[in-house]
Amino acid sequence: MKTKNFFYIIILLLAVSGYSCTEQQPERTIVDAEQEVKGHVRAVLTDAPQVPPRITNKSNTKVIVELEVIEKQMRLADGVEYTFWTFGGQVPGKFIRVRQGDLVEFHLHNHPDNMLPHNIDLHAVTGPGGGAEASLIAPGKSAQFSFRALNQGLYVYHCATAPVGMHIANGMYGLILVEPLEGLPPVDHEFYVMQGEFYTSGSYGEKGHQDFDMQKAIDEHPDYVVMNGAVGASSGENAMMVQVGETVRLFMGNGGPNLVSSFHAIGEIFDKVYVEGGSLINHDVQTTLIPAGGSAIVEFKCEVPGTLHLVDHSIFRAFNKGALAQIKVVGDENHNVYTGKEKEEVYLPEGSAIQTISQNKTQKSTKPIAEKSFEERMEAGESLYKQNCMACHMDHGNGIAGTFPPLVNSDFLQARDDKGIGIILNGLQGEITVKGTNYNNIMPAVSLSDDQVASILTYIHNKFENDGGLVKAADVDSWRKQQ
Repeated sequence: MKTKNFFYIIILLLAVSGYSCTEQQPERTIVDAEQEVKGHVRAVLTDAPQVPPRITNKSNTKVIVELEVIEKQMRLADGVEYTFWTFGGQVPGKFIRVRQGDLVEFHLHNHPDNMLPHNIDLHAVTGPGGGAEASLIAPGKSAQFSFRALNQGLYVYHCATAPVGMHIANGMYGLILVEPLEGLPPVDHEFYVMQGEFYTSGSYGEKGHQDFDMQKAIDEHPDYVVMNGAVGASSGENAMMVQVGETVRLFMGNGGPNLVSSFHAIGEIFDKVYVEGGSLINHDVQTTLIPAGGSAIVEFKCEVPGTLHLVDHSIFRAFNKGALAQIKVVGDENHNVYTGKEKEEVYLPEGSAIQTISQNKTQKSTKPIAEKSFEERMEAGESLYKQNCMACHMDHGNGIAGTFPPLVNSDFLQARDDKGIGIILNGLQGEITVKGTNYNNIMPAVSLSDDQVASILTYIHNKFENDGGLVKAADVDSWRKQQ
């Protein structure tokens, strides 16, 4: 009897489990490719981070897409230029929005001023090469082909002309959304964000025009990993804006060509994730993986004001290579959700000794250092500042109110005979007064070479309206010897 009851329990559990899965994941919609489409519309195409409106026709229709390939020089970072190959004049390429069952008539144009042939492979296409075979064209030519959007989802498109990796690495990728005929559920805001890598002849931040470096691309060592085509393209003054209480849907893609993205929003939890851009839905997700050549749709509600940082949580990419975008949420505070800082105290469980950021001691060279010019110090100092100081003192140098002091026109810094050398090398703790405001915090010592300290301080003294001048590596070396 016990065996029989146990058997019935197992059958019941399996039945409940099957019902639960069916409830969570509805049956896929199968498109009849023979079904007639009615009328036609011209697709509205948008540049990131904007998303075109959904097509409102009641039945499937023919959607005419016109997309032009343009090779052009544009900004990759401040002072850094790059010759991008683009779908529509920007990186990522234009956002394309159609519906499952629509017939897409695709026109690809290769601008006559371009140097190379190009084509397009849309992952939403069922057919040879995703359309690549039908669309290979020389400069000054156009190609047309059509496809039925059979499968719902968010799909990457890219150039597939040999060498394929080079065309993608130069910016030739974008997203095409195939949504249900009735559209996705309404939200307050939809945004388009896409990650990609750039492999440049110079290192990160090196000024001037940079060429593509094939060996770095083969080795998968990018100098830049960026959101929406360039460092800062969708952050700072270019950040997306929403109100407290509004819902957001992000169409997130990864053009690659090589790296997997660990996509995360600092300060938010994804209420809903369409895994890999398909119909499988996950809930309450902190970080979602997006493969190269893949995508995800994420949704969340903005409960409190502040700046959300959209990052690749392979985190050095975000803060040292550019993989960061921002959403600024404005509106009233909600202390039932988040209070902000309520209290601050000095906490020294390891004693009063200042900690050192790096455990690797900087090796002193026996060779004299070739002093840099003022221009060289400023360029090197900017990069070092962003890597070592920006998290606390911010990119504008104004610090964080009540926590980290400003560096802009700092009377405290200007009063020091060592111009700040000792602060960087030995750290600083205890109460200080900067521009009439008291701060009581701890700055760890930073292990930098004499040359690096000279560059970072030259940048701080000149960029942030202090007493200017040029700090030399010899000045830092002399200070060390006096200690």
